[in-house]
Amino acid sequence: MLATLRYVFATLTVLVAVIFAISPFAGTFVEQWSRHDVELRSTLVFNSMRDELANLLAVGTAAPINNLFDRLAPDDWLLAAGFCDGNGSFRYHSKLMPANLSCEKVARTTSASFSTINSDGRNIVVSSFPIAARKASGHLILLHDLTYAEQRSAQARTWITIALAGVALIGAALASTFALLIVRRWIQSMRRAIEDVKAGRNGGSGEDSSVFGRQIREALQELAEARRSIDATRVDWSPETLHLMLESQLPDAEIIVVSNREPYIHNHVQDGIALQTPASGLVAAIEPVMRACGGVWIAHGSGSADRDVVDANDRIRVPPASPAYTLRRVWLSEREEEGYYFGFSNEALWPLCHIAFVRPAFRESDWNDYRSVNARFAAAVVEEAKRPDPIILVQDYHFALLPKMIRERLPDATIVTFWHIPWPNAETFGICPWKGEIIAGLLGSSVLGFHTQFHCNNFIETVDRFIESRIDRELASVTVSGHETFVRPYPISIEWPPAALADQKSVAACRSSVRAKLGLSESIRIGVGVERFDYTKGIIDRLRAVDAFLSRYPEWIGRFVFCQVAAPTRAKLAAYRNLQDEAESVAREINARHGNKDYTPIALIVRHYGPEEVFELFRAADLCVVSSLHDGMNLVAKEFVAARDDEQGVLILSDFAGASRELSEALIVNPYDHQSVSEAIKQALLMSETEQRDRMQLMREVVRNRNVYRWAGQMLLDASQLRKRQKIMLMASQKPKEMLKDMLINGRFGKLRQVR
Repeated sequence: MLATLRYVFATLTVLVAVIFAISPFAGTFVEQWSRHDVELRSTLVFNSMRDELANLLAVGTAAPINNLFDRLAPDDWLLAAGFCDGNGSFRYHSKLMPANLSCEKVARTTSASFSTINSDGRNIVVSSFPIAARKASGHLILLHDLTYAEQRSAQARTWITIALAGVALIGAALASTFALLIVRRWIQSMRRAIEDVKAGRNGGSGEDSSVFGRQIREALQELAEARRSIDATRVDWSPETLHLMLESQLPDAEIIVVSNREPYIHNHVQDGIALQTPASGLVAAIEPVMRACGGVWIAHGSGSADRDVVDANDRIRVPPASPAYTLRRVWLSEREEEGYYFGFSNEALWPLCHIAFVRPAFRESDWNDYRSVNARFAAAVVEEAKRPDPIILVQDYHFALLPKMIRERLPDATIVTFWHIPWPNAETFGICPWKGEIIAGLLGSSVLGFHTQFHCNNFIETVDRFIESRIDRELASVTVSGHETFVRPYPISIEWPPAALADQKSVAACRSSVRAKLGLSESIRIGVGVERFDYTKGIIDRLRAVDAFLSRYPEWIGRFVFCQVAAPTRAKLAAYRNLQDEAESVAREINARHGNKDYTPIALIVRHYGPEEVFELFRAADLCVVSSLHDGMNLVAKEFVAARDDEQGVLILSDFAGASRELSEALIVNPYDHQSVSEAIKQALLMSETEQRDRMQLMREVVRNRNVYRWAGQMLLDASQLRKRQKIMLMASQKPKEMLKDMLINGRFGKLRQVR
């Protein structure tokens, strides 16, 4: 008995000594944590006020800006706020800005920076954020007082002392035998839990089935998940890092992509068979990901020579030069293509989701073809799946019914559906006669993704209006018939660095080449637009804006040319044929009004441009206009930014394109207001090289960090978490159902977090 007591007291003594030894580090830890918290809060304050401050800076009136700063400070932590202009002086600041603080003392860089100064005996964190506006560019300065961190540190030491006293009192009161038993059991459970986690046994070794042991395992696994998520936010996303992520998070996973558009098209030409890469934002986004992670891509075989190059199972390895994945082609009859693609997809869903004032056409025959083709693709997915739980990435509005059809045949599959176009409000979508079937089909997904949070909110509101379901708005999930679908924003992007940029000539050489092709002199400034001929892209309004610009500012006649490249598309549909005819007519009208035999202000090029040609045009341009009337993202805007490694050029971007939520340093316009777009063209042409560089640097940083590999990584990481969640549910199925649900919702999988 005495030996046991000696063991217990010795253990307690060691424990107390260890805690006393580490207690000095508690204050330091609290201070470091507090500083990190301040930096995070500063970033949140900057993101919340950036647009408002940029607008106020553009106006240039001091009173509203100072009022904005005074509203921010002071609060419990934020001491002061101010704005350092490009000349290094405080142009605006709140009333409590320390008099001895100058812009020269603040670290100002092209990205967010944080430093610490001492003022009047107080430690102050100084946060600096670059911001660009039309009339003023500089840095937002936020000052946070760290006095509270010292108070927290003192409180932490006090509570540690109290805890030590409590441990000593409780330890002395414990019966020696009982205490020893608990300690031994704790050590055994901890050892088994660590061994289970290291061996990858999520369900435990079987020997330790106690609640205590399971809790230890879950805590260790939660820490591991948190560590991986934190690491993912700091990684530079590339094909290599995407590979590493798949190997660590989804080892041996089978990935299947389904889309209507195929990444490579084979067509018969006079000299044999030609290979074409379609002008599609979806293909531009998905193809680099498939090259990075492999798998199978199932798509409609639309080329005239597609059947001639596939094997007996309708498969072909691509890309041709360096095969990395398998393309499986699905064949459609002309009637099926007419009803499913041209009919329901592009005459019903496309205008329904793009609020561009073109009336949707709902025909029952088209709906029947749409449903039939979705079933054909579901059968192809099942044929290609080599295991019962593949990861299936369903792409776009052509396959709204596909997730549910796949779920019925592969219930263990992880289905991530991405809707590449906007989702309208509930009232607009409510006019669709088959809205219930479409929503139910999409809710067969494990995760349903949109470009923006706004579109996610619209979808959830639509479900709430038309489907009997349980909606958890905190988790952004919808449950129907026991199946839960998470609704998440995934802003799509492009590969970085773009492959088309690898072999490009210098900017000067590109300008000379483009000017030679268009017959322009060196003195003429160039604006560009690159699109498919689609009424959602705002081509007609863009040309009218150029007309308004030349009418208001005739001094630019003979000095400015706008080159509009538009690839013909969906020529079977009258709306698209009429758009092309109208665009050509408007271009002729503007050229007749402002041009002459030696000068043509509008160069309308009606053909497909390859990626290399597009990037050459972007590098040659002084400005690029992306004036979508309604768009999910619009990758042309990001491609223009990526092309400008000289950090010059101006992007004029529609407020109704999803890209405007990320590329806020562009000149944001209302594409329906021709006069405001014409003013933006003038502002772009007169913008200084310094301001162009400041804006372009910030936009390039966004596109580089939020590239297509990060977009895919977000979805695949969420797929990984879902699969682990499902395994945990199976292993813990012996628990009461409600207890399990509570644990999953409020515990480690409460929120399906993404890499942001």
